[in-house]
Amino acid sequence: MSTDTNAPNQDAIADEWAQALEEQAATVADEGAPAFDAEATPVKTAMGAGGAQDIQMVLDIPVQLSVELGRTRVPIKYILQLAQGSIVELDALAGEPMDVLVNGYLIAQGEVVVVNDKFGIRLTDIVTPSERMKRLSRT
Repeated sequence: MSTDTNAPNQDAIADEWAQALEEQAATVADEGAPAFDAEATPVKTAMGAGGAQDIQMVLDIPVQLSVELGRTRVPIKYILQLAQGSIVELDALAGEPMDVLVNGYLIAQGEVVVVNDKFGIRLTDIVTPSERMKRLSRT
């Protein structure tokens, strides 16, 4: 029988993230903006009871969430010359919000936060559904 020595460490990390999120929620509540709680926020649908069951089926589908710091375009010969310590210049400026992408589509922007030496992102701007549709129609 083996014991998982990593479990207490994972619990401590989860507790620290929960504390950071509670602090953020308290700050947001003080500012008058609604705080988001994924577990307490119901999914709204205009489809009625049957539609609510349909949406429940897709809530557990995994998607690729990525946070983009910046981009650049370089020739292959530059890539082949990269070594440890090389610096790649990105098109983003220091302090600019980072893009949050789901399956390659921009859904939000945010800023980096650090909790217990782990990076996270605090969302500062959510792309509205109408804006997302405009961006989709342009591609």
